Amino acid sequence: MSVPKVPAADQSLRILSLLARSRGPVPASIIASQLELPRSSVYQLLATMQEHGFVMHLPEERRYGLGIAAVELSLAYEKQEPLARLGRPLIAHLVDRMGLSGHLAVPSGNEVLYVIEERAHGAPSLVTDVDVRLPMHLTASGRAVLAALPKAQVRALYPNEQAFTHRLENERSIDRYSKLRTVLDDTVTRGFAVERGSVTAGFSSVASAVLDHRSWPVAAIALTFRDEDIPESEYGEIAAEVRAVAETLTDRIHGRRSTPRE
Repeated sequence: MSVPKVPAADQSLRILSLLARSRGPVPASIIASQLELPRSSVYQLLATMQEHGFVMHLPEERRYGLGIAAVELSLAYEKQEPLARLGRPLIAHLVDRMGLSGHLAVPSGNEVLYVIEERAHGAPSLVTDVDVRLPMHLTASGRAVLAALPKAQVRALYPNEQAFTHRLENERSIDRYSKLRTVLDDTVTRGFAVERGSVTAGFSSVASAVLDHRSWPVAAIALTFRDEDIPESEYGEIAAEVRAVAETLTDRIHGRRSTPRE
């Protein structure tokens, strides 16, 4: 790692990143130890960031956490729609190159919200239009996101059979957690998510997740096509193109790939 030109700024950002990754407020001594910084410097930086609202101090617990200014930064980030802005040209190029319709969707509870839809030339309109919400377990995008989540988190999103809704009934319908778990385990093994006829009869999709700096899935990119146009033997080739674009978007938001979660 190169020597930072502004050490105090670099150290402050490292402290904020550590606090953001932590499950709760952290003692200054732990911050100093994990970041290998002098304890006196850590206290000085924490005091300065506390003055500006980026860090809060819990005196009774002798711990530090993120402050309201850090939350405001997060909200401002969402308002600027960075995923959509960064993802739109990538997906447009993917659609032009592959001749298939593409999407970017983000998780929202146990649904996905479609924020980009790029239709291939001559392709029919699809239900996955911008601002449409669909259950995660039905879509390739949702399955890509779920497969990248810890198993406990997936179980929390699907606590009972009532959580499983359907658009179309077929032999692939997922109506209980055990079926969903099998689909997600297959997704991890395969390296990409697949959906066949669960959203629209006669259409299939493949998808790959976009990850943030914690390796947490924040979106998924998918391509959709008619079953009659693409044999299943070619899904892997299409998925490789989708995965490459998802990894590029992951890089652009400074995300990090990781091993499958437990």
